[in-house]
Amino acid sequence: MAKESIEQEAEHLIDPIAAAPHFDNTESRIAVLGHPIHAMSVAFPIALTFCTFGADALYWWTGDVFWARAALWAAGTGFLFGMLAGFSGTAELLLVSGIRARAPAWTHFIIAVTLLALLGANWGYRLYGFEDAVLPYGILLSALCVGMVAITGWHGGKLVFDYRLGTSNKS
Repeated sequence: MAKESIEQEAEHLIDPIAAAPHFDNTESRIAVLGHPIHAMSVAFPIALTFCTFGADALYWWTGDVFWARAALWAAGTGFLFGMLAGFSGTAELLLVSGIRARAPAWTHFIIAVTLLALLGANWGYRLYGFEDAVLPYGILLSALCVGMVAITGWHGGKLVFDYRLGTSNKS
């Protein structure tokens, strides 16, 4: 009997966020032919973050300066592509009311901005003396960036797959 009364009460509850106007408006506005730019552009900084860590590990293992230089380039390119992905993601967040209304979108935003700061620090640390920068702090910073990319990507995936944010409402 108690279970039935709880279910009846739950039917009368209204989510104030879901009741907001334009809550269902979650379609991407920053897109090319219906394909969201943010979703397309995040693959590059994610891959380059892993490449930076991999190049650091290979430098540690082999001692070959090539890997330290490769890590410098991967860190810089990952940061710059991350900034492009960040600009398109920020535009989506600010321009689409259905995305802006959801707390998980803001969580993803804050974690992603933190990741961008770490990617920039990783690159900046290597700019003057990339070979000396790898051990021990460069590889530790790269590992931290890999962890942050995993957390940020997981939150971003939840927004797309669970909440359908940034996707087309057309069938």
